[in-house]
Amino acid sequence: MEGLLKLSTLVIVCMLVSAPMASEAAISCGAVASNLGQCINYLTRGGFVPRGCCSGVRRLNSMARTTRDRQQACRCIQGAARALGSRLNPGRAARLPGACRVRIAYPISARTNCNK
Repeated sequence: MEGLLKLSTLVIVCMLVSAPMASEAAISCGAVASNLGQCINYLTRGGFVPRGCCSGVRRLNSMARTTRDRQQACRCIQGAARALGSRLNPGRAARLPGACRVRIAYPISARTNCNK
């Protein structure tokens, strides 16, 4: 139940963050949240990376085809990270693409400049 509440909060935050940018990119923060929702427990509590999490990471990576898509996905991920606050383990977040055997063009970090 707690995981569902976190996911719902994450989706709402992503939708609010993405509303002004929706016309600029094909990827919405809702799509980012739904693809990464199964990763929340791993990112906040640790343990193993769920298979569904990696499926979502791969799906999101394949959706982000253009520079605008990747920038929007980056912004959405950063917004979701801010929503999770201190519960998010930055090291796990940074290692998630590698743990799912996905190569992305930018590091997963609060310091990543999504405009580049």
